[in-house]
This record gives sequence, C-alpha cells and structure tokens, in this order.
Amino acid sequence: MARNSRIGALVLVLSLAAAIPLHGQMAPDTAGSTSDTSIESRSPLTAYRLPLTGRSPLSAPSSPEQGSFRWYHAGAVLGVVALASLLDEPLRDNLQAHRTSTKDDIASVFRHMGQPEVYATVGLGTLLVGLAGKNDKVLRAGGRITAGLLVAGGLGVITKEIVGRFRPTLTGSAYQFKPFSGHDSWPSGHTTMAFALATSVSDEVKSTPVAVALYAGATLTGWSRLNDNKHWLSDVLAGASLGFTSAKLMNGHWKVFGVGAPKFLLDPGGVAVGWEF
Repeated sequence: MARNSRIGALVLVLSLAAAIPLHGQMAPDTAGSTSDTSIESRSPLTAYRLPLTGRSPLSAPSSPEQGSFRWYHAGAVLGVVALASLLDEPLRDNLQAHRTSTKDDIASVFRHMGQPEVYATVGLGTLLVGLAGKNDKVLRAGGRITAGLLVAGGLGVITKEIVGRFRPTLTGSAYQFKPFSGHDSWPSGHTTMAFALATSVSDEVKSTPVAVALYAGATLTGWSRLNDNKHWLSDVLAGASLGFTSAKLMNGHWKVFGVGAPKFLLDPGGVAVGWEF
C-alpha cells in the first residue's frame, strides 16, 4: 500500500510540474556568446542562473490580494474547535459502533496522504523536478510546498508536546490532558500534513477540479483518523486549520499575526534569509 502511495505521489509531482507554466528556464547560450565560462564548467547554481532580483526564488509573487490572519481569527478558530469538542465523545462512540471492514479499508488508503511517503514525495519531488529541468517556476513551487509542509509539521509537533492530550484509545474522556507527557493527540498530525499539502498544491496549480480532489482527499484523511479511533473530532479540526494556515503563510497568500513568508536569496556564495513584519 505504501508503494502504491509513493507511485501516486510521483504522478502528482509530474502533473504539478506539467501544470505550471515553463517560465524562468535558463536560456541556452548562443553560438556567438562572449561568455568566458561554458555551462559545463559552471557550478549547478551558476548554470541555473537563479534570478537574484531582491526577492526569494522560492517566494510567491507579491499580490494585492494578500490576506491577513489576525489574533481574532485565531480566537474564532479555537472557539469552533472548543465547541466541536462537545461532540468528541458522542462521535467517537457512534463511529466505533458502526465501524466496518470496508470503512477500515477506505481509511487505510486515505491516511497515506498525511504520511511522508506522499507529502514528502510531492514537496521534495517538485523541488528536484525544478532543479533537474532548470525551471525556476517549478523550483519556486516546490520550495513553497516544502516550506509549508515543514512549518505545519514543526508547529504540529511542538503543539502536541505542549498540550499533551490523551488519544481516544487510551481514555474514555475527551478532556484528559498532561502537558509534556508524550501524549500527542491534539492536533492530528496526519490531518495537519494532508491539509498543508492540499492547500499548497491547490494554490500552485490553480485548478478547481484539482483543488476539490485534494481537499476531499485531505478531509478523508481526517475522517480516517476518527474511524481508526486515533483522534478526536477536535484534533482533526485543529489539524486542518494548522495545515491550511501554515501553507497560506509560506506560499505568501497570507500574513499571520502580521508576519509574512520568509524570503530566501540564493547565489553561488550562500543563502540569505529575510522575514517580513
């Protein structure tokens, strides 16, 4: 099953690369070029001619429609998650009472979207396709996708450790917490990564059918965690929110609490990083 998931992820990478316009490719040297260094003798970064124009090769173009995620938005999301927690135990009991082998089989397929064999393959695979094809557009897309996944995953791990919520397999109460204990139910990591992936790729491809398919897959990933009794409903909702927001931040579509996406400036001499406040 994991092998099939990796194959599916590779197909998604190639489809993503094909869907992105081929801009920013290295122009071939002409016969009359006066360059004193051949392409073959240059370093990979020099040969690629990264566009050092003062903005990140991995950042999204500036957009007047950039949104802002503020403290009151965070409060509203947490409020919804808190209200949803009232359904945690009833929903868990209902799902487990009606659990079937067919549902387990479906869950076993969709949980892979929240696992490294899919999201890491898509993120890193898109980066490698951009580098191998010397395509700046695809390289930037891969950078944004990978950055969104890294931020979502990192924040998810930190939050899990701080909150220390017990999984439903370990307790009958949805409100059992022990911070810094290793209990890691809130938020759902699979759901976080699935929604980070769906949001990142959807924003790059800009296709409604693709977005619908990706978000449907991410939603079913969240459902699989409920079906498998690995998470509470509020874990899944928190994970979806974290993944979505992390991707929007790192692809430059949102500022979060006034902070924009980091900007990387690469050249053969090194890497510079800046952050917009």
